[in-house]
Parts: sequence; C-alpha cells; structure tokens
Amino acid sequence: MDPAVAAIAEWMPAQRWYGGKGHAPLVRRIGAWELPSSESGVRVRSLLVMDDATRPPVLYQVPVVERPAAVPEASAHLIGILEDGTHLYDGPHDAAFTDALLDLIVHEGRAVAAGATAAGHYSGAPDAARPTPHAPATVLGGEQSNTSIIFRPEGAAPVICKVFRQLHHGENPDVTLATALAASGSPHVPPSVGDVIGEWDDIGRADGRARGHLAFAQEFLPGVEDAWRVALLAAAGGQDFTAEAHALGAAVAEVHRSLGAAFPRETASDALIAAIDAAWQRRLTIAVAEVPQLEAHRAEIEAYYARARAGAWPQLQRIHGDLHLGQVILSPGRGWLLLDFEGEPMRPMSERRRPDLPVRDVAGMLRSFDYVAGATELVHPERATEARAWAASARQAFIDGYVEASGTDLGKYRDLLAAFELDKAVYEAIYETRNRPDWAPIPLRAIEQLLAAGPLQASAPSGG
Repeated sequence: MDPAVAAIAEWMPAQRWYGGKGHAPLVRRIGAWELPSSESGVRVRSLLVMDDATRPPVLYQVPVVERPAAVPEASAHLIGILEDGTHLYDGPHDAAFTDALLDLIVHEGRAVAAGATAAGHYSGAPDAARPTPHAPATVLGGEQSNTSIIFRPEGAAPVICKVFRQLHHGENPDVTLATALAASGSPHVPPSVGDVIGEWDDIGRADGRARGHLAFAQEFLPGVEDAWRVALLAAAGGQDFTAEAHALGAAVAEVHRSLGAAFPRETASDALIAAIDAAWQRRLTIAVAEVPQLEAHRAEIEAYYARARAGAWPQLQRIHGDLHLGQVILSPGRGWLLLDFEGEPMRPMSERRRPDLPVRDVAGMLRSFDYVAGATELVHPERATEARAWAASARQAFIDGYVEASGTDLGKYRDLLAAFELDKAVYEAIYETRNRPDWAPIPLRAIEQLLAAGPLQASAPSGG
C-alpha cells in the first residue's frame, strides 16, 4: 500500500466528512494526480481512495501536501509522518495546495498522473477580474460532507471553493445547476467562478472510466447571514417575518422558473410516480425501524402517500433538492440567494440528478420554518405558543410569495405537498434520532400535527 494511503486510513475516521462512522476504513488507492508546487521539495497531490468497508463502497478525494519537515503551526492538520520522515498534511489547510487549486481553475489547467486526471474550467463573467495567484486562503469551519476554502485575492472578489470529498460518476448538481443559474443572469445565486472535473478508473463502467466534479468555486459574499439565523433571531425576538418569508417564496419560485427553462422537463409518468412513492416507502420503513414512535402512525402516513399518488402531479424539472433556511443567505442589496444545490445527502446521487417536483423544495422550506419554532421552544419553552404562531404566519407568507411569483396553483397539489412535507419530517426523525435525540420531538410533533390537521390545513396553499 502507498505509505500516504496507509496514513490516510488511520486519519480518516476522525474527519467530519468521513461517512463511515463506527468502523475502521478499508482503503485502496484508485488514482491520483499531481499538482504543480511553487515550493522546492514540496509535493502536492490529490489521492482518490476507495473505502471498501462500507456497502456500497465510497470513493473519497483526499488532497495532500508532502513536506520534508514539520510545520509546527500546521500540526492540527497533520495526517501522518511517513517512514522516510515526510510530513503529510491535509491539502485544503496548506497554501501549496490552495495555490495550485485556484490556479487550476482560473487558468483552466490540467493535471495528469497514474490512473486519474483533473481539468479546471473557468466560468466567471468575461469582464470580471480573475483571482490572482497566491491568494490568502482559509478553510470554512462547520462543514460535514465537503471542505470549502475561502480565497481573498487582491483586486478581485473573494471566492469560496468547495472541494467535494465523496465522489460520484456524472455531474454534480451543485455545479451544473448553480452554474446554469448564474449564466442565465439569475440574481438568486452567487456568480460562478469555475470548477474542476476529474476522471478515474472504474471497472464497473463499460469503458472502465468514471468522470465527475471534484471542486466548485463561486463568488464569496462575506458578512452575510444565512436565513436560518435571521429567522431564528426574528422568532426569538417575536419579530414579524412575513415580508421576508414572502420575498423568499418569490425567490424560490424565480429559481424554479429559471431551472425549468435551462433544463429539460418530464411528464409525471406512472413509472416516475411509482419511483417517488417507493422512495417514500423506503424512508418510512427505515424510520419505523429506527424511531419506534412512528409505528403507530405508519398506516396514516401511508394513506397520505396513497392519496398523493392518486392526485394531481405537475411536470418534473430540476430543483434545489434539499431546500431549507440553512441553504439560503440574505445579502444586503441582493436579497435572498440560494446555495448548495447538491441535493439531499440521503438520496442516491443518481436520483439527485434527475428532474424532480418543485413542491419538494416548497415542502422543505415549510418544514424549516417549523424547525425555527421548535428550536425556539427548546431554548424558550415559555414562548412555545408565540413561536408556533410565528411559524404559521411565515409558512403562509412563503406560500403566498411563491404562488404570486410562479403562478402555480398549489391548491391543486395539496395532497402532493402534504406527502412531501410528511416525507421530509420522517427524514428529520431519522436524522435527529441518530444525531441529536433532544431535537427528535420537533419532527415527531410535526408528523402528529400534519396527520391531525389534514393536508396543510394550517397553511393552506393559495390559488394562483
């Protein structure tokens, strides 16, 4: 085994982006490419390692910088020390890698090595100032599935570059959708800067090769707040949020309209309806197994799904796919902007790349407003009644804004929207039970309320 890969295998389980929690990784190198280094004696590589300990196996991208001696100030990002004394560092935290990554994108470079390639692509506006080399870079904290690097180049706008840790064959919707929206002139996404596409060996494919996105760069907007924090502060302070929620609904509708124009649509065929229903049932089965409280509600939830199957279905198109308040930022002078079009992490990437139903995004945002109320109750239990009233008014304002901007009669899809909101709450019940048991009552209470009230009775969709 490559000594670097052996060191990575010991280091990976402690990383937030590692998806195989609870077991030791069983890794092998699939490929690697080398990037140019401006420092003598310093090697910059990006390794692709397959973890065969999970089912199915997961492919990870691990950028590394190999240095002949220790860098004391970077000790927190040391992967390991090889037998020959080489110190192996996590690439996103090392200027040798960040310089090479930005240069690869901005100057559309190409890196080739054993079994893999990487090619940069610049998609910034022709009249925009391109980021300069050797821009100061820092890693954004708090992420789990990817690693984002903030560049602050002199004479150009700041850039945020997301390095995808788990790789998949085919396009990453976070890149293709956000790039298409930016190219269309949508004011609801940050301007794109560029991306990196890789190619590597894959014996499971007919031609023996896989291709996918490795990184994506956009303009970074410093000093902005995400909608979750904005809404949480408003709810905690008892501040009216209907104007902001209405504007957010309009922004989501405009993004849907732009995506509908940029990508093909599909009719909701019997096969597609059956596939979505199968996904609902699959998730519900997992939830009942992991969250015993849901067993008593299973039949009622299934009845909602059956009613949605038999009801009206709109055309399918590309959507955000994992929309909630944490995926939106409020920028002064620009309004609401949507981020992270990668889709819901628990759904297979092949599903996330397909046309979907806009009501999935609407349901996700409705659940997010309910989460604001639930989070407020956890901290301020005495404000439970006010928090729930705040969420109800914000939900209705969001729906009104969406309907007015889209012209969609959401009332026609009431059963479908209710089913998606229930499915989202079921997903949340799984997530919270696994990760934050104290928060599990939020989705569980929502499920009970949805079943008791009927399809979105508390925030009935308006006509359009």
